[in-house]
Amino acid sequence: MTATSPLPEWDLGHLYAGPDDPALGRDLDGAERAARAFADTYKGKLEVLDGAALGRAIAEYEAFTDTLHRAMSYGQLLFAVNTADPEVSRFHQTLQERVTDISTVSLFFTLEINRLDDAALARMLEDPAAAKYRPWLEDVRQYRPHQLSDEMEQLLHEKSVAGRSAWSRLFDETFADMRFDVEGVGDGLTESETLNLLSDPDPVKRKAAAKGFGTVLGENVRLLALITNTLAKDKEIEDRWRKFARPVSERNLANQVEDEVVDALVAAVRASFADLAHRYYALKAKWFGKAALEYWDRNAPLPDDDAKKYSWDEARALVLDAYRAFDPAMADVAQRFFDGRWIDAGPRAGKDSGAFSHPVTPSAHPYILMNFHGKARDVMTLAHELGHGVHQVLAAGQGTLMADTPLTTAETASVFGEMLTFRKMVDGETNPKRRRVLLAGKVEDMLNTVVRQIAFHEFERRVHDERRTGELSAVRLGEIWLDVQGESLGPSIRFEDEYKYYWAYIPHFVHTPFYVYAYAFGDCLVNSLYGVFAAGHAGFQAKYLDMLAAGGTKRHRELLAPFGLDAGAPDFWRTGLGVVSGFIDELEAMERASGTS
Repeated sequence: MTATSPLPEWDLGHLYAGPDDPALGRDLDGAERAARAFADTYKGKLEVLDGAALGRAIAEYEAFTDTLHRAMSYGQLLFAVNTADPEVSRFHQTLQERVTDISTVSLFFTLEINRLDDAALARMLEDPAAAKYRPWLEDVRQYRPHQLSDEMEQLLHEKSVAGRSAWSRLFDETFADMRFDVEGVGDGLTESETLNLLSDPDPVKRKAAAKGFGTVLGENVRLLALITNTLAKDKEIEDRWRKFARPVSERNLANQVEDEVVDALVAAVRASFADLAHRYYALKAKWFGKAALEYWDRNAPLPDDDAKKYSWDEARALVLDAYRAFDPAMADVAQRFFDGRWIDAGPRAGKDSGAFSHPVTPSAHPYILMNFHGKARDVMTLAHELGHGVHQVLAAGQGTLMADTPLTTAETASVFGEMLTFRKMVDGETNPKRRRVLLAGKVEDMLNTVVRQIAFHEFERRVHDERRTGELSAVRLGEIWLDVQGESLGPSIRFEDEYKYYWAYIPHFVHTPFYVYAYAFGDCLVNSLYGVFAAGHAGFQAKYLDMLAAGGTKRHRELLAPFGLDAGAPDFWRTGLGVVSGFIDELEAMERASGTS
């Protein structure tokens, strides 16, 4: 990497000066007083309110909810960069318990909203004060068939800190304390440092990292299998009480997407495994002069890759220039993340090894976490998370209750930002070899986003289905994992014994069951959306920014309609997958043109 500015660390002082900041205590005390006064005013009385009064009630609820989100977000962000610090972990847990206690006071509100008669609510919505919150009310009331008694809902809410949240914390802290010995590189590496070596140019390092990572997963597999089984059983119990038909049904409802649309996506991707992953990895194996790739070579740089490194300044300029070329307003929003120290990019021990953009709350601003190692993939990660960040900033005008988008459409802006940046990089590249490297890197990223995530979805589906009849052994979990990986990646990827443990490090399985298909949903959606843009659709930029600003007030069909797209159409997913297939066609054409085929 060339000389560059230091990798940024975020400034959480925008929220609170520290765990002992008196402002945090005042905010929590104020939110508790507001919640109790709210309950005194409205509990048991919603059905007699008129529309104006309902609108005022929702506004009051939104105000103290915003305060709770700000406080909880501070704890989550502080923990994300200090997962190994026991004092930070204790603070995070204590804060979560306090916020849960306060939110329990107002839990009645959404439960009573769901008991309102349809006709009575329709009359209330005739008043503008209530009508403003119509999308939120519709989202709340979609859970009516699955709502339990008030006492049961309160019990589940209060016990969450000692149930699912506690198991998730155990998972996070276990991985924060894990260290990996990589032969020839060093001992005591963090998860991020070890996984980063899987795309190192040196095959010896890749193999050593893969083996070292798998060894430690295997040493911890009994605990990780217990966490997985406990959370799957916990979900099965609650799903049964709430009468959800399938383990994925609750996620689909939260994502505001119909079961049949998700089923069509999964079926389309699984049907394309051979055309996409199998075909590409056979081509990559050929480039490496092998009949098949070892699993640690799946994300290896190509043999003629010059292993170009990007400085932080270069990465920032690439992404901002790509955003600016699309629309200056988009770049202006993204620039605020750098100017305001809203990004934490430096890898370090005890820091979350992944990447995210946390929306915090509309009264504040988002924060981005990533681990920047200077690779082209890190540039794409920056573009991805900035896409989320821009989306969150633009949607903030919808307020705390309606700014958040479902996971399916939440990935739209992030993947679109990646595509803009990729096109900027590849279109400016005149060296054929370097162009092939960039194109292959994009294909691999798309396979990781589409094929891998649907394989993850299949792993989850099978685990949750089998868990209904009994606990799964670590051996059985490994068997399911190897089965879905073999089906999705194809015969040109070879696995070794320790790979059977790799299911254990996927955090989405623990934190957000059935999240993963949203990545494939977003990638395929963006491929179709970008095709509309590339075809010169009139007014595309303005429509796109309006779509982001809508936040959670519209569903996917409403959001896509201005672009002439419909995710429910039979050929929608095939169109998106065709973009990936087309890139592989282009790589095969380059191979033929080079005369080496």
